[in-house]
Amino acid sequence: MVVPRPLQLQTGRNDTITNPVMIAEVLSKSTQDYDRGEKFVAYRTIDSFCEYLLINQYSIHVEHYIKTAAHQWLLSEYEDPKRYLLVLLIFKFKLLKFMKTSI
Repeated sequence: MVVPRPLQLQTGRNDTITNPVMIAEVLSKSTQDYDRGEKFVAYRTIDSFCEYLLINQYSIHVEHYIKTAAHQWLLSEYEDPKRYLLVLLIFKFKLLKFMKTSI
């Protein structure tokens, strides 16, 4: 999860962040439908949320969603090992860049 500073927490809780920018999930067989469905629908109600990365732990497959406009999301899928690693490296770079600008 990538979150700008300051963290915004749900009122009365210290374990629920309300301003994530990016969320990554490692899919499991028991939760993959929920992660792609109801959970993603819930995440999309968060104003700051604009990037979702779903990583399959059983095969080389990444689903990368980017918010392009209100109620519009672009899906890119990666199955080629070289592109898969490139996506993860780009994410790491974005994360490091984000951390530098947020400190």
